[in-house]
This record gives sequence, C-alpha cells and structure tokens, in this order.
Amino acid sequence: MGKVTDLTTGNIFSGIGKLAAPLIGSSFVQMTYNLCDMMWLGSLGSAPVAAVGAAFFFTWMNNAISFTPKIGAEISVSQSLGAGNTQEAKSYASNAVSLSIIMALVYGVFILLFAPVLIGIFKLDASITTVGVSYLRWVIPGMFATFCNNTYAAIYYACGNSKTPFRFMAMGLIFNIVLDPILIFGIGPVPALGVMGAAWATTLSQLIVMVLFVFRLYTKHSPIGKLNYFTPLKFAWTKRIVRFGLPVSLQSALFSMISMTLATLAARFGHIGVAAQSLGSQIEAISWMTANGFSTALSAFVGQNYGARAYSRIRKGYFLTMLMAGVIGLGAGLSFVLFPKAIYSLFISEPDALHEGAVYLRIMGYSQLFMVLELVTTGGFNGMGKTQIPAITGILFNLMRIPLAYLLITTTLQLSGIWWSITISSCLKGTVLVLWFYWDVLRRLPHLREKVL
Repeated sequence: MGKVTDLTTGNIFSGIGKLAAPLIGSSFVQMTYNLCDMMWLGSLGSAPVAAVGAAFFFTWMNNAISFTPKIGAEISVSQSLGAGNTQEAKSYASNAVSLSIIMALVYGVFILLFAPVLIGIFKLDASITTVGVSYLRWVIPGMFATFCNNTYAAIYYACGNSKTPFRFMAMGLIFNIVLDPILIFGIGPVPALGVMGAAWATTLSQLIVMVLFVFRLYTKHSPIGKLNYFTPLKFAWTKRIVRFGLPVSLQSALFSMISMTLATLAARFGHIGVAAQSLGSQIEAISWMTANGFSTALSAFVGQNYGARAYSRIRKGYFLTMLMAGVIGLGAGLSFVLFPKAIYSLFISEPDALHEGAVYLRIMGYSQLFMVLELVTTGGFNGMGKTQIPAITGILFNLMRIPLAYLLITTTLQLSGIWWSITISSCLKGTVLVLWFYWDVLRRLPHLREKVL
C-alpha cells in the first residue's frame, strides 16, 4: 500500500514546499498540453487557433464541473486523514470517483449532441465553426479521462502525495508532445490531420494518464486502500462531497460562461480578438497554474491540520504560502508588462494577432499578483471547508466583468476594454478575499483550542 504523508507535524515550509512543487509541475503539464496544441496550430494560422479556442471554453467547462467531486474529495479525505480515520477517507474517495464517472458521462453526451449549437455561439466563419465542432466532438473521450483524473489526483493530494500525479501527468505530456506534430502535420504513412490531430493527441494522452491512475488506486498501491471500480453512491458521503465541491464548481463554470461571453464580445472585432484571448489566456496560465499548485497544497495542508486541530500551523502555513506564491506572481506580472510582444511571438507570428496578443498580456500583467493572492487564499478557505466564501467573491466580481466590458469597449479602449474589465475585477477579487480570510479565519484562530503537538 502507498503511504499517507502526515502534514500535521514537521517543518511547515518544507511540508508545503515539497507538496506544492509537484503540484506546480502538474499544473504546468496541464497548461503545456494546451500550449503545445496552440503552438503547432499557430503555425497554420489564426483561424485554427480561433476554432480550438472556441472549443476550449467547453473543455474548460468540463474541468469546472469536475471540481464538484475533486474538491469534495480533497477536503473530505484530508480532514478524515487528519482526524486519523483512514476507512472514512477511503469511503469519501470511492464515492467521489463514482460521482466523477457519472457526471463525466452525462457531460460527454451533452457535448456530443449540442456541439454545433455551442460552437455556433461565437458566430465565427462557417469553415472555422465546422472545424471547432469536429475538434470538440473528437476530444470527448479525453474530457472524460480528464474529469476522472482530476478526482484521482485530488485523492493523492489529500494524502499529502503530489509526486505520483505529477509523474503520471508528465508521462501523458510526453505522449502529447510526440503525437502533436505527427498527427497535425503527418509523418510518413500518418496523414496530416490538422486540428483533428491535436484533438487525437490530447485525447490519447489523457487516456494514458487515466490508465496509470487506475492501475495504482485500484490495487495494493493505493495510499488509503484498494478502491472499488464502482461504488454505489451513499447519500451521506455524496452530500458532503457535493456541499464542499459544488460552490467551487459553480464558480468555475460561471467563470467559463463569463469568459465565453467576453469571447463573443471580442469576436465582434473579428477572429483576431478570439485568438488573442484564447492563446493569451493560455500564456497567462503560467502564473495561474503556479498559484493553483500552491492553493491545492495549502488546501491539503489546512485540511489535515484542521482535522487534527493544529490551528497555529494553519496560520503559519497560510503566510508562508502567500509569500512563496506572491514572489512568482509578481515576477510573472512584470514579465507580461515589460516583454509582452516577445512572449506572445513564441506562439504566433501574424502581425495583427501578435499586436493584439501583446496588448492582452500587458494589461493582464497588472493583475497577476492579485490573482495569485486570491487563489492561495481560496486554498486556505477550501481546506477548512468554507468553499462558499471564495465562490461568492469570485462569482460577484466575475459577473462584474460583463457590464464593465460592454461599457469600456464604447470608449477609445475598444477591444482592450474587455481585457481591462478582466484585470480590474481580478485586482478587486484578490483584495477582498484576502481581507475576508483575515477577518473570518485568522482573527478567530487564537480563540480555537490548540492541539498540543
């Protein structure tokens, strides 16, 4: 059987750092999947980038919905392990996996049936829309695997083990890197599949990762005991998982829909606007994914220590994580502000797309630190089971982007007004959520009974 890492004792900086490093690596692996596709497709022009960019919002939605079992499992398993109840942790993990399978199947059928309607929302040229629909349908098996992989990885994170998921995801990335140019451009007997080649490469890579997870979690190698291939959902366990995970899922899903709304608004300026946002957001994910790695590490750390009532460690862990992630967020922000064109030119060379992409990155640069602080603080709230607070904050300020974008595009900012609406709301989210965590959590910790370690 694999091991559970105890995060309730030992050096806090080392514990969070060792857990966060593979998580950050895993996040970069996920980001690189999309960047590889965009980089290769970018050489074919901005139209394929726009087609995949439109489909990307629905793969993004897939990830958003998967947060219900993922976050629910991460919190429930970590708190159960912190309280010393491994059997309860296994029950939560089994229920979360079964819930993932059911939800992934339902979403896959939905995409298969309504892909033309969904891509049609962007009102792109007919040829681009057709490519986007085909890509979205071909990537359905990959979305199913990604949905389940997120929950499998969350079980490991709750156990304080982020190295195993990183290794699996890295292996999937290697397959994706190898398959992308072969399937997109064709080599030898393999025909050039273009955008469909990118879909096949991503799908096959995610299925490989899923097989690796299944081999570990359904055997004696599982850190909390061998899981059943499918466990009938138990109301009590499922209710708690959904209660923790649903607010995060709703926030992320709404965030995806808001981003789609902004993309359709950007499409008024031509497909260059959609390409700039879709590729630019992938580049911006450098700091987002890093912060998300720290956020997940902090969530697992806080979850175990909250279950063990080691409250002073929660305070110290939060500040240390904010410091580590904040440095990276500040560095990414400065890079985007100072060198946006050089960064964006690594992925696309069309003059118009390059110009607008550089504008996007520069504006996003001003909000990177605030975005990092928001995500890390979200991890702190999630670990304590207070997932509704960052969800409320995120939903309110993300919704603000739509009227603000409509207002700003009527000014001389035009398309750039959309990018400014994103940056302004990100700065506000980061500020409000940090203040809320201080007021609702940090001020109260000294009054909670400390476990004597």
